[in-house]
Amino acid sequence: MFRLLLFFWSTFGLFAQEAPNSFFTPSDSLNIQRRNAVIITETVLGGATLVGLNQLWYADYPKSNFHFINDNAEWLQMDKIGHFYSAYHLGRFGAEALQWSGVKKRDQLLYGATLGFVFLSAVEVMDGFSAEWGASSGDIIANALGTGLYISQELLWKEQRITPKFSFHTTAFAGQNPNKLGSSFSEQLLKDYNGQTYWLSVNLDSFFSNASLPKWLNVALGYGADGMLKGMDSNDARERQFYLSLDINLQKIRTNNSFLKTVFSVFNTLKVPAPTLSYSSSIGLKAHSIYF
Repeated sequence: MFRLLLFFWSTFGLFAQEAPNSFFTPSDSLNIQRRNAVIITETVLGGATLVGLNQLWYADYPKSNFHFINDNAEWLQMDKIGHFYSAYHLGRFGAEALQWSGVKKRDQLLYGATLGFVFLSAVEVMDGFSAEWGASSGDIIANALGTGLYISQELLWKEQRITPKFSFHTTAFAGQNPNKLGSSFSEQLLKDYNGQTYWLSVNLDSFFSNASLPKWLNVALGYGADGMLKGMDSNDARERQFYLSLDINLQKIRTNNSFLKTVFSVFNTLKVPAPTLSYSSSIGLKAHSIYF
């Protein structure tokens, strides 16, 4: 999700003669140097990531003929929402990188916004050839929906009024099954679905412009799950959780500093801690002074 920052810093040397703010300012016409740098950087980073995944994740497991599995009932669909979230933001960063290089809007959506779907589909192919796993139709659909959310909003409103966001807190469940849920914080961040919350953050001013609301004010609807030690386990006390909270759209904060706009774009992937209402079947409605 932080690929845009990696891209900017990895290509900074190519444009060192530019002032910092000028460097981060999107080009108002096609800048071939920038466009080529985007293509090369994405190709190198994407290829290196896939090679690394193969060595670290798949190499120790036997290969098989390409096959699909049905894992749609696992983890109360938290993994599927993670695919939706990742495809959206990888696509958003891909489109913004092409916008930075002055590529026209149609090509931003065609070649940039589809970046997440293409990359995550490549991962599904690797899963499909692994005897340990298998390609998941549910994952592919989630990837397509995440990409579709970005593209449809650009076509309909020419802005992103609804943004998927993420928050995380550590849980006691990871200690009970560290192999599945992670033994370190970085592993738990990726693997412990009990601590993850995914949000749809809606910008109020975009829908109610006559209400004189702050342009950065959002309301966020969240989904999480709790009590899970494995993908499927009839003995655990898993349950769904739903949330309602306030949020901030960092990209609606006014600034003329292009570097800050880039920082705001990257961190707009995360839900801001705020007062929150939660609901679950075991507890009912609960108020949190701050929830993340």
